[in-house]
Amino acid sequence: MPSLKEIKGRIASVNSTRKITSAMKMVASSKLHHAQVAIQNMLPYESMLEHILKSFLAAEAEAQTIYDKPRPVKRAALVVFTSNSSLCGGFNANTIKLMAHIVDEYAQTIGRENVEIYPIGRKVYEKAQKMGLNVQGEYSALADKPNVAQCIDIAMELGKKFADGEIDKVELVYHHFKSAGSQILTRKTFLPIDVETELQADHERDLTSILATKESQEYLKKRGERQEERGEKEEVKPLNDNFIVEPDMDTVLSQLIPKLAHLMLYTALLDSNASEHAARMVAMQTATDNADELLRELNLQYNKSRQQAITSELLDIVGGSVNN
Repeated sequence: MPSLKEIKGRIASVNSTRKITSAMKMVASSKLHHAQVAIQNMLPYESMLEHILKSFLAAEAEAQTIYDKPRPVKRAALVVFTSNSSLCGGFNANTIKLMAHIVDEYAQTIGRENVEIYPIGRKVYEKAQKMGLNVQGEYSALADKPNVAQCIDIAMELGKKFADGEIDKVELVYHHFKSAGSQILTRKTFLPIDVETELQADHERDLTSILATKESQEYLKKRGERQEERGEKEEVKPLNDNFIVEPDMDTVLSQLIPKLAHLMLYTALLDSNASEHAARMVAMQTATDNADELLRELNLQYNKSRQQAITSELLDIVGGSVNN
């Protein structure tokens, strides 16, 4: 059995660690709030762009551009989103594991050397280099400070390669932020863009709460089930029954679809950023709870050992006085 001094030292050590995890949880909670605000600021643009595209598709479904025509895949690119730091549970490990799985899939058909990796975050950048993958640039700064201008640059670079035939398919690997307690690892095709599928994608997010309790998760789950039961769908109507598009529908869509691509990449970055902070907040909350439980057990053990030592001393004293 450990001595009282050893138990007291361990209690002090656990207390010190608990202070760190509690502080990190509070910092992650604050950053999560800012990330949720960033997503809220993006949503009006997203909703208006979706409304315009849905209106055009409702008016003329045959319109196509170079960015939404699938073709045989000979070269592919993956844009993978992770964080720059750890202590966020399985956030980075799960993303990297999915990336490795996708690379293995492509290796069987087009070869690993024909898969380009665009790493958003230091963790995936370091892992991709260790795996010997074809890494295109280093974008770790975006993981900490999302920047729409740099996202547009990356989207334009990928779009140019796709238009020139250097890449035949681009996929995104990131965590979709649904709530503080639920982040869904997502694999999405970025190019060619399936406009109808993208507009019907899951855009549900809880941006008002930073609680990650079981009760809040159950509420979100039940709310989603009720919405599915109702089968609520948005009925899309043209912007105007007799609107005129100049010079033609294909030209307008060729301008709108790249903007949708820019939005997809920026939205994935914001989702990943919010998911990182939510995952870290939950991990630090769990660590703090575990520290509280450990402290309770150590204090109990300390009190038992202390009581046992006092009892032994009393027995020695009483025994000595009886002998005398």
